[in-house]
Amino acid sequence: MSLVRIERAGAVRTVTLARPEKRNAINPEMMAALRDAFEAEPATEERVTVLRSEGSVFCSGLQLSTSGVDPAEAVNIEGMFTAVQQYPLPVVAVVQGAAIAGGCELALHCDFIVAAESAKFAMPLPQLGVATTWFLTKKIMETAGPFVAREFLLLGDPMTADRLHDFGAVARVADKDGLEDAAVALIGRLAANAPLAMRSMKATMNRQAAFLFDLDRGDTDAMVQAVYASADAVEGVAAKVEKRIPTFKGE
Repeated sequence: MSLVRIERAGAVRTVTLARPEKRNAINPEMMAALRDAFEAEPATEERVTVLRSEGSVFCSGLQLSTSGVDPAEAVNIEGMFTAVQQYPLPVVAVVQGAAIAGGCELALHCDFIVAAESAKFAMPLPQLGVATTWFLTKKIMETAGPFVAREFLLLGDPMTADRLHDFGAVARVADKDGLEDAAVALIGRLAANAPLAMRSMKATMNRQAAFLFDLDRGDTDAMVQAVYASADAVEGVAAKVEKRIPTFKGE
């Protein structure tokens, strides 16, 4: 059974994460399937893609193991996020539950987020001993702003959908019973718009947002790679998997 399900109904394509028993944690198979789904050329009749997930958790991020986080996986997940962001037509994330680490970034790389009031967004990487890359940090800075980014990245504590809505990172917030209606209303508005106009404006916005990649960042990239290779990263991830408090030594 596929871990990523794709369905089409007229102008709307729906991509669903279908691994609820693992909190929709992203493994290599899911990563490849999501990338393929968003690198595909939209069908002629398509106007909008909806990203959903099964179960009570939207996405808990990369699947963790006690061996730590493979830096290659961080590179691979960036490619997946790029495919979502660069998709030619609007992408709406419907977030019914927790969006953690890579799950949070996945939602933020969509054009719109419709979230339940009870949904939580978090980037607990400092609590795991790992760090966001230039690419991932940039997305949080541009969608939530520098003050929220500091809370996300340096504290690592979860934020509510309402708080992110106040900063413009979440488009719509609804109670549990109203989430579907709020999503359908936004999706319907997008589906009624002209596809060539939406393609053009999304491409223009993506091009303007890309300029920060031209900055010299070799030193910070090296720091991130060193963090992923550190003993702290191995300890932090192992502690998370083993459900214990990590002991960080700055090594």
